[in-house]
Amino acid sequence: MTTAVLTRERIGALGLSAGLLPAVVSAAAFGLSGSLARSLLDLGWSPAAVVAARVGGAFLALLLPCLLLLRRIGLPSTRQSGRMVAYGLIAVALAQLCYFSSVQYLSIGVALLLEYLAPVLLIGWHWALSRRRPAPRVFVGAGLALAGLVLVLDLTGKLNINPVGVAWGLGAAACLCAYFLLSETGGGSAPIHPLLLTTASTGVGGLAIILLGVTGLLPLTARTGQTLVAGHAVSWLLPVALLILITAVLAYLTGIAAIRVLGSSVASFVALSEVIFAVIFAALLLSQHPSLNQLVGGALILIGIAVVQRGEAVRTDDRRSAQAD
Repeated sequence: MTTAVLTRERIGALGLSAGLLPAVVSAAAFGLSGSLARSLLDLGWSPAAVVAARVGGAFLALLLPCLLLLRRIGLPSTRQSGRMVAYGLIAVALAQLCYFSSVQYLSIGVALLLEYLAPVLLIGWHWALSRRRPAPRVFVGAGLALAGLVLVLDLTGKLNINPVGVAWGLGAAACLCAYFLLSETGGGSAPIHPLLLTTASTGVGGLAIILLGVTGLLPLTARTGQTLVAGHAVSWLLPVALLILITAVLAYLTGIAAIRVLGSSVASFVALSEVIFAVIFAALLLSQHPSLNQLVGGALILIGIAVVQRGEAVRTDDRRSAQAD
């Protein structure tokens, strides 16, 4: 019995470790989006146009592989289709709308801080759902990670806290929670293939953003020409292609795969490393070098992620041991 329990513990630990790589790749890919979007914004693109190009382009890039996949696995069920539509509307389109609306009233740092309250909200969600109190290490890790987030976002100077902006920011946090929860296997229903989920959701999300632009609710402005990336003049097509292939296709596919291994709680904390990668890419591509506080904050985020992961692993092992007994 003891050997069997130890074997299950090793398998669980290996699973968590295997899920970390795609989670970090996803965070890095998402973290690159800000620097690439900046090059298009400087060219005269509106934020909504950048998002529409990013997710709409991802849909077009994945459409043919997805159709080939459907020939092999068949059409999704009604329940799966509903889940994909919800993912596209909430986790892709509404998340972008809430964040950009929050930025209209708050600084980018405060808006991001509100959005990245999602990992804490997920702790409460799973606690209420399972009625099992999280391991103490999870709370410690959450505190370290959030403290690091504050430092990385460099929230210095006078903060403008507008209640409307706060409401939009919390809405973005709720949408981010939906991204992690909807990316999971779906409980009793059959899991949706990551390629199918990404393709359908980017198609739904891209269409929703374009419709908002056509109705005038979101400004859609795009321009061609040369822009600067890492100090070099390049065609606008380069940042657009990188936004589509890396910050959308790669980011969503690896993110979904990671969430299904790590679970939404741990994956959400690993996703906090996105802000670290965003700072790194800003230094490399925009010459925006991090301060000492940001470096310390990055270290705290990484320590917090490690503590949360270990806390979740210990709780999982304890639960499996109790079931074995």
